Amino acid sequence: MSEGPGYTAQELMVAVASREIRDGDLVFVGMRLPILAYAVARNAHAPTARGLFEVGLMRDQPASGFLGTMGDPPNVAGALWATRMSNVMALMAQGLVDLGFIGGAEVDRFGNLNTSYVGDPARPKVKLPGSGGGADIAILSRRWVTLMAHERRRLVEKASFVTSPGYGDGTPGWRKRNGLLGGGPVAIITTLAVLRFPEGGGEAYLASVHAGHTADEVLANTGWDLKVAGDVGETPAPTDAELASIRRFDPGGFWTRG
Repeated sequence: MSEGPGYTAQELMVAVASREIRDGDLVFVGMRLPILAYAVARNAHAPTARGLFEVGLMRDQPASGFLGTMGDPPNVAGALWATRMSNVMALMAQGLVDLGFIGGAEVDRFGNLNTSYVGDPARPKVKLPGSGGGADIAILSRRWVTLMAHERRRLVEKASFVTSPGYGDGTPGWRKRNGLLGGGPVAIITTLAVLRFPEGGGEAYLASVHAGHTADEVLANTGWDLKVAGDVGETPAPTDAELASIRRFDPGGFWTRG
């Protein structure tokens, strides 16, 4: 596991993801690191952000205890709304979700995500869980962020299958032409770096590199000829307050130190 000075790569990913949450956002939280990102943001710069969970929950504050799954009792207790999954997804369909978080097995240069299979669809080398709510988030939320380990087999030239569409073939207006209502991906946060997309979409570029790593290392672990921003710098480290919040909500390091 890669480590920065006094924090892990996963803790840095949580801090960076939390900064994507704006005050007042309705956030489709998702599992693992995004649960912590919402908690960090809600306790700091986004005190009116609300968290939406696919199991049918809406919260206006982080859960009072550790969450191993989004359906754990601490997430249900004190929820603003405990309802059906269909009602939560209906908010997405109405265009009310400001930000979503999605993980994946593969992502390509245009932000298209694969969570379906790798290889020949008739006899795939790897079978994956499928879409879940991922395609809904990618199609309908106003913006979304991907979090994943930075490996060549994950950041690929072309996704084996597009489960959750980003900017398609990268041509201007691709999403609108294909009837996708949301705004598309804005960032890919990895264990090595932060990749971002131009205003209006297109091809991802290297925006910042995490402490202890280099741009050359990032390029070597990316499956396409990754563009590099002219002002690429070091990813801002987690603040003391962010680290304290992360460790409060993940006291055993279940999500951030494994």
